[in-house]
Amino acid sequence: MNINKNFLLLFLLLYTFFGIYLSISTGISHDEYHEQLNWEINLKGIKSFFSNGNYDILLDYKDKYYGIAFHLLSQPIQYFSHKYISNLNEVSIYGGYLISKHIVIFTLFSISSIFFYLLCFKLTNNSVLSILSSIIYIFYPYLFGHAQFNPKDIPFMSIWIINSYLFLTIIESFFYKEKIKINKIIIFSFFTAFLISIRITGVIIFIQYLVGFIILFKLNNDKIFFFLKKKYLIFLYFFLSTLLFIYLLNPVYWHNPFEMVNAIKSMGKYQQDNCTLTLGDCMRSLNLPASYYFIWFFFKLPILVLTGLILFPYVEKKIFSNKITSIYYGTFFFSSLIILMLFILKKIALYDEIRHIMFLLPMIFLVSLVNVFLFNKKFFYIMSFLSIIFFILENFSLNPYQYTWLNSFSKFTNIQKNFEIDYWGLSNKNLQKKIIEYSNNNSVDKKTCVYGDQYAKEFLVKKSFICFKHYGELDAAKNRPFFVYKNVRNVKRSNPKDCKMIWNESFNYTFDKRSISAGTLWFCD
Repeated sequence: MNINKNFLLLFLLLYTFFGIYLSISTGISHDEYHEQLNWEINLKGIKSFFSNGNYDILLDYKDKYYGIAFHLLSQPIQYFSHKYISNLNEVSIYGGYLISKHIVIFTLFSISSIFFYLLCFKLTNNSVLSILSSIIYIFYPYLFGHAQFNPKDIPFMSIWIINSYLFLTIIESFFYKEKIKINKIIIFSFFTAFLISIRITGVIIFIQYLVGFIILFKLNNDKIFFFLKKKYLIFLYFFLSTLLFIYLLNPVYWHNPFEMVNAIKSMGKYQQDNCTLTLGDCMRSLNLPASYYFIWFFFKLPILVLTGLILFPYVEKKIFSNKITSIYYGTFFFSSLIILMLFILKKIALYDEIRHIMFLLPMIFLVSLVNVFLFNKKFFYIMSFLSIIFFILENFSLNPYQYTWLNSFSKFTNIQKNFEIDYWGLSNKNLQKKIIEYSNNNSVDKKTCVYGDQYAKEFLVKKSFICFKHYGELDAAKNRPFFVYKNVRNVKRSNPKDCKMIWNESFNYTFDKRSISAGTLWFCD
């Protein structure tokens, strides 16, 4: 058993180091400037608060409700590693600072796989199933890709998984009528508060907690009033310590703790009306049809996971034949459904496909893979091995665009025309490398302007480029020559006039000959 544990630990360490290397070798996503700005504004506010009791710079900030808990983990690592990352990528010092955040993001994702394994083992008490399921989870291209750079959704999802595990250990103690230590409750409350302080959406984890308790009460035939009367101190410790940690981790609440209510209202209808290309339709984030969720889940979830969802009616009796398993499974299954329905009914603003509900994916994976296993073990083992091999191939094919991953059903459609592709803008690094290469080969003056996204300068300043303009300024461009690169949502705009395309940044899905364009580079002379 120890040999197996050591092997798994070594495997996870190698996986983590490999993933970190990929993460610090990738581009700069379009959210990273904004995420860093959120931290800098909060830091200025904190300094001002302690120096003169005033922090209007934070209170007047448009995105003051964006949580900064993840930055408390990432900033020390960024501080010590950014110069090395800058030299490795030949990127500016500030660009190195942004990219160095990726180390912590991927490390958190790797840690989450341990808790994913523990949750799976609680559900099945089967180590082989748990190991295979965890490997599927960490090699799933969509998550593996996001884990290399996504500073909001991956940390949020990872802490949600840790919270889920801590919660189920507490539910277990209630079920078996074991004594619960206060320090365990304090740790649980801290991680709950940390989740909420990454993103205010974390408050909906209380739905998951509530579902777990309802199932517990039902199975144990407990009367809620007498249960709460007997255990009120545990709940009191939890809620008070959670509120305290939330208050401490969110500087914007320091002047008024009730500001949290405004944060919940504000972020639920965040006024960023982006259009997400969804099966050929432009769906607006502030007016999403219910079909948006189901279309993206259908094309984003692995076929094995979709199969598991379909198999639920055939394994339902097996699942709920054991009381403690019923609590585990029911908590994930019913809370996922409730949260999804709540988002639909409340018309919560989402964009960039399903990244804002990424935290639901581990729960969906857990229940679905368990369904497949209970339906037919042999089928599960065969399909798991095939899925893992396929995911590894896809990760090699798509790198660094794994986050754009779509399942094989999408290959029956025109992917480029029907779905968002490089909405994070990671193609900027390779496009800018081509600018340098073209300039060197054709003796282009380094004073030549570059029109593109706001991240152009970070990869070009070390090569003496000095003129950088936003793609939107292209219409007013008068002085030629200049470079233009189209990526992110600019890729849908018309091509620049009287210019030649000098590079098409593209990739292919495994077993699909069609080339998917993530961005194009143009030279206008």
